[in-house]
Amino acid sequence: MPVINRFAELAPEITEWRRDIHRHPEIQFETHRTSALVAGKLRTFGCDEVVTGLGRTGVVGVIHGRKTGSGRVIGLRADMDALPIQEETNLPYASATPGAMHACGHDGHTAMLLGAARYLAETRNFDGTAVVIFQPAEEGGGGGREMVEDGLMERFGIEEVYGLHNDPTRPLGEFAIRSGPFLASSDKFRIEITGRGGHAAFPQTCIDPTLVASQIVIGLQSIVSRNTDPLEAAVVSVTSFRTEGNAYNVIPERVRMKGTIRTLRAEIRDLCEARLKTLVENTAAAFGATAAVDYSREYPVTSNHAAPAEFAAGIAEEIAGATGVVRGAPPIMGAEDFSFMLNARPGAFIFMGNGVGPALHHPGYNFNDEAIPVGCSYWVRLVERALPLS
Repeated sequence: MPVINRFAELAPEITEWRRDIHRHPEIQFETHRTSALVAGKLRTFGCDEVVTGLGRTGVVGVIHGRKTGSGRVIGLRADMDALPIQEETNLPYASATPGAMHACGHDGHTAMLLGAARYLAETRNFDGTAVVIFQPAEEGGGGGREMVEDGLMERFGIEEVYGLHNDPTRPLGEFAIRSGPFLASSDKFRIEITGRGGHAAFPQTCIDPTLVASQIVIGLQSIVSRNTDPLEAAVVSVTSFRTEGNAYNVIPERVRMKGTIRTLRAEIRDLCEARLKTLVENTAAAFGATAAVDYSREYPVTSNHAAPAEFAAGIAEEIAGATGVVRGAPPIMGAEDFSFMLNARPGAFIFMGNGVGPALHHPGYNFNDEAIPVGCSYWVRLVERALPLS
């Protein structure tokens, strides 16, 4: 695997950065320690500009090449935040923060982009400007949206933007990418069913919201099975179901549910939202209950632009070889707020194999440090090929 030799030397140091970040996980926008660590290292590396506080706690480093006559600017993005999960790895550098854990590898993403930034600042073997973007709150907070709305693209003149995520379902160092829709949109819904509570021995005097809500859970599955084209991708999941009471002999007044909808096309997204509202409200009315639906659109589809995706695949081939890159990888129904950056500028998002192990968001997951030289090399080669010295 032809990684850049320098990263064999730097790997132990970058690994220490990664494990330090892992030991001190921070949730969503509360990445104060991580952001300070990142900004400090970027300054030490000699970045031409370091900006903090973008998108609340985001950090941006600017690195000019040996030449800048091309005028071209590309962005490289890593996410910094952890998850509200209790770690179960028993590693010596396991999370020291109860209830928080780097269970998605953002510690590795941050460390790899820092390693690449150090190399790029040392060598500057490119004509143009590389902008390294360290984003908070990918996990449900919309940090990508916040940074874009805070002027990320315009302020730094970014023309194209690239993202990378580890994948523990793939062999170490294997890359996977596709053009077009790659990760799903992510929406969330809250449903409150109000009936009429009373004694469980006299159900005829009540309107049982638990029965109504149960019918709704079953009915929602018809959105995918009977309302969408079988060739289209859609997921409707109810993930929380709570009654208002806890007594054995009381029919409660209310039931509250939460869930998510995932799709790969705007038309299917619209259809799912409309059908959910209609189905919930009409099912409740059929039983004499009432329903309130709160529907929120969160992350849009992560859709790779064709030319940047092909370019990124070619860079991955330089690192992993032709057999180490899966072009046309199947779409994933998970979501990514890098989508906001791809909606703002052309670019591409790629997966890099972490070695097969515990799944993302699992309490036993750990980023594979052997992947560090691979990811760092990918970032550096991408900059050097996108902004070649004449």
